[in-house]
Amino acid sequence: MELINTQNIEKALEKYKTTKLQDVKVWFKAASIHDFPTDGGACVKYKNKQIAVFNFTRSNKWYACQNICPHKMEMVLSRGMIGDAKGTPKVACPLHKKTFSLESGENLNGDLEAIATYPVKIDQENVYIGFSD
Repeated sequence: MELINTQNIEKALEKYKTTKLQDVKVWFKAASIHDFPTDGGACVKYKNKQIAVFNFTRSNKWYACQNICPHKMEMVLSRGMIGDAKGTPKVACPLHKKTFSLESGENLNGDLEAIATYPVKIDQENVYIGFSD
């Protein structure tokens, strides 16, 4: 039974790979900037991926990452609390408070793999997320 769970987890996570700005091939128009909460997140779908997008108003920046938390494999990161950890913007999973850097995806608790992150740009009041596929 454990092998099946491990395989399911690996399969769910394998579609999420960090995209660096220089590797962007597609700028996906996610939504209007007005569709996102101030200092909070929302989930958008791109192909077979759920992406959490954050309007970090306090720092005047936008971030995107996978919506699935690798701790319990729940699609909840878009509902997480955002904040700052010694200058690093972060999101905390709303279920178990595991925290991740919104810049690098690094697990700031040190006990999980990093999450995938994606570049974001704003153009004419629209939010675009960069993907390599």
